[in-house]
Amino acid sequence: MNKILIAEDEERIASFLERGLRSNGFLTTAVGDGETAYQEAVSGAYDLLVLDIGLPKVDGFTVLRRIREARVRMPVVILTARDSVRDTVAGLESGADDYIAKPFAFEELLARVRLRLRGENGPPAEATLLVVGDLTLDLRTRRASIGDQSIELTAREFVLAEVLCRHPDQVLSREQLLSQVWGFDFDPGSNVVDVYIRYLRRKLGTERIQTVRGMGYRLRT
Repeated sequence: MNKILIAEDEERIASFLERGLRSNGFLTTAVGDGETAYQEAVSGAYDLLVLDIGLPKVDGFTVLRRIREARVRMPVVILTARDSVRDTVAGLESGADDYIAKPFAFEELLARVRLRLRGENGPPAEATLLVVGDLTLDLRTRRASIGDQSIELTAREFVLAEVLCRHPDQVLSREQLLSQVWGFDFDPGSNVVDVYIRYLRRKLGTERIQTVRGMGYRLRT
């Protein structure tokens, strides 16, 4: 089981990442400052580092440079609220393997984490197809199909369908879907989940996604 170190000083985001990664089978440890992040990173106890750039005490760029100087080669995915090309290039040139800008949907981060954990000595690559009944999602091409019929989904519809397909016959609450699809910066009072469920039902069939009153939604197999 892969162990992931999360270096993030915003407790809400760190908790969001820990819950999501643990629910997908990872072991996690979260730290809130750059000095602790460096000490944990060079311990050799982790398989991947999710590193926020704006850490207190020691910023993420410095942490990244120091762990690379210490010849720590584990993959690093940096989190940044900075959207300039300069910051992105600086992170990659300092030794990051990937980056993701805040705010982000958890499924996007999860895909990047899984990708960076693959390798010659890593776990086998995840299957690129999700199949639930006659519904198939191709995670590589981001295409959906029912039987032989191709279904056009928007990017957000596809991510919502992917979350449902990863948990067939399991009831997922609106809050779970908001967190997984729309990320940590969602509005709990929003009806966006209900809206997108309607969109998916129109495209995938009204009976495929069941409403469980007072609880959430379930993809039926």
